[in-house]
Amino acid sequence: MNTFHYANIDGHKIFYREAGTSNLPTLVLLHGFPSSSHMFRDLIPKLADKFHVIAPDYLGFGYSDQPNANEFHYTFDNLTVQIEKLLFTHLGLKKFSIYVQDYGAPIGFRIASHHPDAIEGIVIQNGNAYLEGVSPALEPMTAFWKNRNAETEAPLRGLLTAQATKFQYEHGASDLSKISPDSYTFDQLFLDRSGNDAIQLDLFFDYQNNVARYPEWQAYFRKHQPPTLIVWGQNDPFFTVAGAKAYLRDIPEAELYLFEAGHFALEEYSGAIANYIRAFFVESEAQLKCCDGLAMAC
Repeated sequence: MNTFHYANIDGHKIFYREAGTSNLPTLVLLHGFPSSSHMFRDLIPKLADKFHVIAPDYLGFGYSDQPNANEFHYTFDNLTVQIEKLLFTHLGLKKFSIYVQDYGAPIGFRIASHHPDAIEGIVIQNGNAYLEGVSPALEPMTAFWKNRNAETEAPLRGLLTAQATKFQYEHGASDLSKISPDSYTFDQLFLDRSGNDAIQLDLFFDYQNNVARYPEWQAYFRKHQPPTLIVWGQNDPFFTVAGAKAYLRDIPEAELYLFEAGHFALEEYSGAIANYIRAFFVESEAQLKCCDGLAMAC
């Protein structure tokens, strides 16, 4: 059964979903752009019998507070601080695994590198930590980093439109009938809030600091060798399969499975991905049976 909560973190309300009992291994689900914990709505009930699941919304996303960009400095460092306080201080967690997608990767990898002894495992789904994983579709962002102005900002404002949000969910999908309109409609509702565009643009600009940290996170992987499961939509227009395979250089024991899906593979393959998670972390001796699709192992 899912329950829904708010935590007061530094005077701001952070929303999170919770399922499973606290005596089970904890799995923290960290969402991407332009989504929220809502992206895990189908995955959570498929894991709650084996995991204590926590899925927060970052400040400026989903049901969490949205202080304007003049009140809160929206950077990935600062979003990470908020999530660390939620996990370690408010919830009192000592050890947990993380599931990271898109923006969840730079937040989750910051947490992991700050607290390596707390991390029991990592699930990576279309979240990048290697230069070869960055597709040409993200080139407008590099121009924005070099010179932030109205001209370089314009293409990135395009990513905040309903058309772009729908594209992120539908591009590369194997079966559009499995892509719920609720997903992109819900995300767009929050993107369209007054002042949210400034928040997202600040995060787009700060994303360059994630790229700068790639070597740091790669060093973390090499040193600590966290148990790692990679489940990747191979038709993602933003983060390439090369980026998925690059993890194997630094974590050679990681398991990688590619899905005939796009950026939001959970929309089509929540059951299959849940089974891979259960097999990897809980039922390693059990025969894996994917209930809603087959992936290609690499």
